[in-house]
Amino acid sequence: MTLDISSAPIASDTTDHAPPGPGSRARWAHDLSASLVVFLIAVPFSLGIALATGAPLTAGLVAAAVGGIAVGLLGGTPLQVSGPSAALTVITAGLISQYGWRATCAITLAAGLLQLVLGVRRVARTALAVSPAIVHGMLAGIGVTIAIAQLHVVLGGSAQSSAFANLLALPGQLAGPHPPALIVGTLTAAVLLGWPRLGRLPGRFGEFGARLAAVPGPLAAVVTATALSMVLGLRLAHVGLPAWQPHDLAPELPHGPLAGALAAVLTVAAVASVESLLSAVAIDRMSRRTGDLDRELRGQGVANLLSGLLGGLPVAGGAVRSTANVRAGAQSRWSSILHGVWVLVAALVLTGGLRHIPLAALAALVLVVGLQMVSFAHIRKVHRHREFPVYLATVLGVVLLGVLLGVALGAATAVLLALYRLTRAHVDVLVGSDESVTVQTHGPLTFTAVPRLSRALAGIPATAEVTIVHDGSFLDHTAYETLHSWRAGHLAGGGRVSMVTRRQDDEVLDPDGTVRAGSSPGPHRCRAWTPWVGHHCIDQQEDPHSRLMDGVRVFQLHTAPLVRPELARLAREGQTPSQLFLTCADSRMVTSMITNSGPGDLFTVRNVGNLVPAPFEPGAADDSVAAAVQYAVEALEVRSITICGHSGCGAMKALLDGVHERQGPPTPLTRWLRNGRGSLDRLRRVPAEFTARPVVDLVEQLCITNVVQQLDQLMANPAVERRVAEGTLRLVGMYFDLATAQAYVLDRESGRFSPIEALDVGAAPVRPRDTPEQANEIEQVSAVDVDSGTAAAGSDPRLAA
Repeated sequence: MTLDISSAPIASDTTDHAPPGPGSRARWAHDLSASLVVFLIAVPFSLGIALATGAPLTAGLVAAAVGGIAVGLLGGTPLQVSGPSAALTVITAGLISQYGWRATCAITLAAGLLQLVLGVRRVARTALAVSPAIVHGMLAGIGVTIAIAQLHVVLGGSAQSSAFANLLALPGQLAGPHPPALIVGTLTAAVLLGWPRLGRLPGRFGEFGARLAAVPGPLAAVVTATALSMVLGLRLAHVGLPAWQPHDLAPELPHGPLAGALAAVLTVAAVASVESLLSAVAIDRMSRRTGDLDRELRGQGVANLLSGLLGGLPVAGGAVRSTANVRAGAQSRWSSILHGVWVLVAALVLTGGLRHIPLAALAALVLVVGLQMVSFAHIRKVHRHREFPVYLATVLGVVLLGVLLGVALGAATAVLLALYRLTRAHVDVLVGSDESVTVQTHGPLTFTAVPRLSRALAGIPATAEVTIVHDGSFLDHTAYETLHSWRAGHLAGGGRVSMVTRRQDDEVLDPDGTVRAGSSPGPHRCRAWTPWVGHHCIDQQEDPHSRLMDGVRVFQLHTAPLVRPELARLAREGQTPSQLFLTCADSRMVTSMITNSGPGDLFTVRNVGNLVPAPFEPGAADDSVAAAVQYAVEALEVRSITICGHSGCGAMKALLDGVHERQGPPTPLTRWLRNGRGSLDRLRRVPAEFTARPVVDLVEQLCITNVVQQLDQLMANPAVERRVAEGTLRLVGMYFDLATAQAYVLDRESGRFSPIEALDVGAAPVRPRDTPEQANEIEQVSAVDVDSGTAAAGSDPRLAA
């Protein structure tokens, strides 16, 4: 196995790099196979979106073909697949109702021109600077609107012009449903929801179900419903595909006020752009590539321009189709292009077969997609960040007022909430047993908080010793003058005042009012940015035990109040970590820092050299490590094990120096280091050209090799081997370069360590309490799933660099 720490891709790298391993023929085979999978998903989905908007059904196929071919050729995210999108359904339906179909095509064309201009002006990342609560709320509101409208079609009726009208008409529709349509719609929804779960059936049924689950769920649902309607001879409305005639679908200028038409163009361009860019970011992360968002926006603009000209629906990048493309093994943009070609062929050749599809089946397909756009993971996320009022206002606004007014209402709510928080401050006065007084402030201290602050300060005895602790939030000039005027008066009356910023204990005001910036209380001069007591501020003459106790006291004062609720929950519920993290005992390896983890996230094992002794090996095995691995795998049922090595490992240097082979009575250290002999043997077998790789020295080569060797030794544990064979446990190799603070992860197929790229904005990690389905969902897509609205939890649309 050849090991290499490859360099990270640069931001402008948008070429389709050949993946390691397969040649050009193999890549073409992968692209061809993936294009067929995406095609089978796109056809029923495109027809369903067209039905939901009230557009000609051919418009959905035109948009899918144009999106696949045009964006595939010109876009900046090679593996993204574009086409008609569910999130644009309500907007398009409203435009068709107000202006007519041909005018809607003109609006789509104009929106494409605007996207093209924005892409040329390189403002793509600006489009991502939208509050997540507004984005999720918009998608949820659109999903609710779609579901209510399509429920009428599933019941055998027809949708009304607005969500409110659909709600008013729903009781009457429920009182007299059309049984054949209801049967077909219910069957479609049941197959669509149950299809991915076929592989979980027990025994041989599970094996057969896994093969069936390889067929795309939307295709299986529509085919099953169509077959049932044909076998039973049900009398239903079916798909009508008129002959495509460009002169009938040519765009025309919208009638009515110019301001309304411009607002429609801006709405289509904004929603389509945000969807496409969020999906592009997610797909880039899945495929470990770095795309060009401005080029992607230009490609989307060209696609909408052509779609409007040819009589198609508005086009946007879709995470459902794109995720299927990546999972199917697509290697380049040719997969998207070929998928568009297949859709075009289907629109021209397969019209006879498509006309047998019941409208109720397509309506049920879109109804399920709409319901999935209401994501409980998103609701929990915005609630955790105290943004639920913004989310709720956006949802209600979109459902009752429309997309544009709903988003405006959500934005207005976000502004009001920010102003409320800016003016909301708490002032607490605590009196100690020694009559000392502590004044604690929480939140921004602005002129609106001055009356509350003045009342609290006025009640303090004139000679009291006072400590004013500010939490580091905003402090405006009025509040600053109030504090310092009171402080001057209190000092003049014989009292004592200390003013402390609590954020990092990095700022103290001396009695004369000067600020010791960048310092902390006590004898050490620490840099203000440092969140821990590092080597640069340790007095070597100080008693280490005292320094440790000082750290514990700081924890009790500042950190304990913040983590106490979470630790109390863990104390009640017990530990449920999802990962075992095995790393070196080196004091420089701060596991929680490099993994951004907290209490309950990781089950951590540390030893000298991050070694995994082979179980049952006489004289070399270590029961403590084997016991920890067995406990993590069998009792805690962790889903992944990571072995993390690091640069400059002392144990690896000792192995190279032959410490484990020295003569004399064996010591605990020499016996332990013998567990690393396999790594030393593997290093000696590496070809000579390995020394030309970009590593510092032989020690670093051994540090890297040791990670791979310990993964192999880990597989000797029967419990690990069994779980890996079942597919319920994943082994991960990681390497951390201390000098550059860069983590690398091992690709087992290519044998290369690749750098883990930084996120633009910290994404929420997979918590141990998440279900496996949620964890898998977060791992697969890290942005809003703009086709189905399903959660890519951990996403954050605010990705501006």
